[in-house]
Amino acid sequence: MRKRADGKGVDLLLVDTGDRVEGNGLYDASEPKGVFTYDIYHQQDVDIICTGNHELYQYATAAAEHKYTVPNFKGKYIASNLDYIDPDTSKISPMAQRYRKFKTQNQGIEVLAFGFLFDFTGNANNTVVIPVERTVKEEWFQKAIREKPDIFVVIGHVGLRMEELKMIHEEIRKANWNAPIAIFAGHAHVRDAKPFDSRAFGMASGRYLETIGWMSVDGIKPEGQGATAAPSFTRKYLDNNLYGFHHHAGLNSTSFPTEEGMSVSTQIRKARHALNLDYRFGCAPKDLWMFRAPYPSSESIYSWLVTEVLPGVAIKKGRETKPRLAIFNSGGIRFDIFKGAFTRDSTYIVSPFVSKLHHIPDVPYYIARKVITLLNIGGPIFDAAGFDPRYMAVPEAWSGVEHVVAKSEEDDSDRRLELRTLNPQYPLGDDTVLTQGYTTIDDVGKDGDDTVHEPMLHYRPPNCVQSKIAFTDEEPDTVDLVFIDFITPWILLALRFAGADYTKADISAYRDETFTHIMADWIKEHWAQGC
Repeated sequence: MRKRADGKGVDLLLVDTGDRVEGNGLYDASEPKGVFTYDIYHQQDVDIICTGNHELYQYATAAAEHKYTVPNFKGKYIASNLDYIDPDTSKISPMAQRYRKFKTQNQGIEVLAFGFLFDFTGNANNTVVIPVERTVKEEWFQKAIREKPDIFVVIGHVGLRMEELKMIHEEIRKANWNAPIAIFAGHAHVRDAKPFDSRAFGMASGRYLETIGWMSVDGIKPEGQGATAAPSFTRKYLDNNLYGFHHHAGLNSTSFPTEEGMSVSTQIRKARHALNLDYRFGCAPKDLWMFRAPYPSSESIYSWLVTEVLPGVAIKKGRETKPRLAIFNSGGIRFDIFKGAFTRDSTYIVSPFVSKLHHIPDVPYYIARKVITLLNIGGPIFDAAGFDPRYMAVPEAWSGVEHVVAKSEEDDSDRRLELRTLNPQYPLGDDTVLTQGYTTIDDVGKDGDDTVHEPMLHYRPPNCVQSKIAFTDEEPDTVDLVFIDFITPWILLALRFAGADYTKADISAYRDETFTHIMADWIKEHWAQGC
């Protein structure tokens, strides 16, 4: 949170804080995970931080979050609806403080901030995620929203258009009808912005630290400095690269670096070397896309899994000739593969999870063949059993394309941002050659992207994809049903709807290694000659 250049408001910078674990070798390649990253993150100067769902899937990750990240950001880490269970005493207590009150350094603007997680149910058993609907009725929250800060700030690993943020906004408004509210969303992996009312505004800043969200708020005055006019909100989505930072800072590659920044860069280089992240398994022969190519197609990473990887790795000793259906959830892939060197780091970027292949042997084929369809139609089936299929697929697959329908194309209201350019957007470098990138339309308009890009096409993948392996011309009576262990609840549910009552007792390990290591071995065998 920084002072505006004109001295009349505040600028707020946002990154999606829920992707600090699972998705890069710097965190995932060490044993235990995060050996280097906790110290690296500790160097960062932030005002408020909260938890995402990826910090909570694994018992050890949640424990490390409590042991390292919370104290590293003491007084700034907010856990409005998250508790931690002490392993020694079984005592349940807040993961961190429920909210934070502070004043901005330069202008003395009083901020009251909350930090929420969506109603996540896939957390490890050493944490408790309190439903937002219940949290906003608790005494501490009701007391906090009746205070009179200059602005409320709500950060959350919550999609901007999810019901949880709507509940929080409505509850604050019941108690404090006039206060400005700035809302920073995440989780949905899209650039997005929308007004909640005339004095409340929210934005989301994409995914994976690709985007720095920049919100400016005009019209806020510290208490005692006269009447506060109606606030106005502006927003920009900044591409996370040095060229843009140099431009807005008015600096260059020589003058931009700071001692602190160079020190962190040195830490990162040393950690990468210690983890051997540049070790090359092979070279990808072409780009493979999660969303920029349709499924099925030769450029789809999911087609590559179905036609090449799964048939080569879904093999169990003694059952090599048994027909099998291998099912993989699209959420098991985290990022694209780019043509060229595929390194140890690439492995964790593409597939960072600890999931393994499990199976149910000898499932009647007339039952097993229905599973993939049931998984991909989801909807009423999962609703009836209380499962949320969004956990199976990457958030983008449920958020749709990057574009969000604009409220009004004729909205000419002032949306300027005090950056170093008066143009709504600008190209970096040669403006006749645009790179592909985000071209965002939100409820404010279509001028939010700081840099002009050539639009990318986005295609929605299915929840799950399936590979048929060792089939002959004759339809089998039974098959082995092979799947990533993460989707076990949905597999059992789909089987039940298909007419077979299997339980966890019927499931056994298919291979002992994680899929991440299995994929790396496949690449070493099949792509090594491409380098």
